Amino acid sequence: MRLVDVCEVQMGYTARGRLEPSEHGVPGIQLRDIPPVGDIASDRLSCFKLEGNTERYLVRSGDLVFRSRGDRNTAHVIGSDFRFPAVAILPLIILRPDRGRIEPGFLAWVLNQAPAQKHFHTKAEGTSLRMVPRSSFDTLDIDVPDLDEQRTIVEADALAEKERMLASSLADKRRLMMSLILVDRARNAGPDKGKKGKDHDR
Repeated sequence: MRLVDVCEVQMGYTARGRLEPSEHGVPGIQLRDIPPVGDIASDRLSCFKLEGNTERYLVRSGDLVFRSRGDRNTAHVIGSDFRFPAVAILPLIILRPDRGRIEPGFLAWVLNQAPAQKHFHTKAEGTSLRMVPRSSFDTLDIDVPDLDEQRTIVEADALAEKERMLASSLADKRRLMMSLILVDRARNAGPDKGKKGKDHDR
């Protein structure tokens, strides 16, 4: 199935000039606001004075934003705890899934997997600064199981990621413990320790 059959895809807001922060402006999501891991924090967004009608660029809980520029072209879901709508600013691309056919979390998972990432890589334009064009979504085929299966896949992936993080944390703790043991061994095996032992025998 083509992605555009189950999802609306739209370019983010195009700023005509430099973005000017404003206390009374509109909250905006920029590329730098998307963390490598975790959700976008709505309370940390800057507000900007934007020209024109920004309504169509507002994203809410359940929408997705996609990194179209750079080496990491990944999709991120606007979480349920997102407190207010915000304008997605280019180079972000807005995706609005048909919630009756595809879950936002599943769509993000699909776009971040190897087949979709390979597709975006082949469609990317530019050398020093890669850019995934909006048109690349029109030709992207995805598998769309029923909603229950989608939720199961997303839950399984979340559990696998949690297991990976726990295993990594455990490995770090084991490495630290071994380092402390070896440091203590080196301290107790030094030449001064042996000399003190001989002086004590006298």
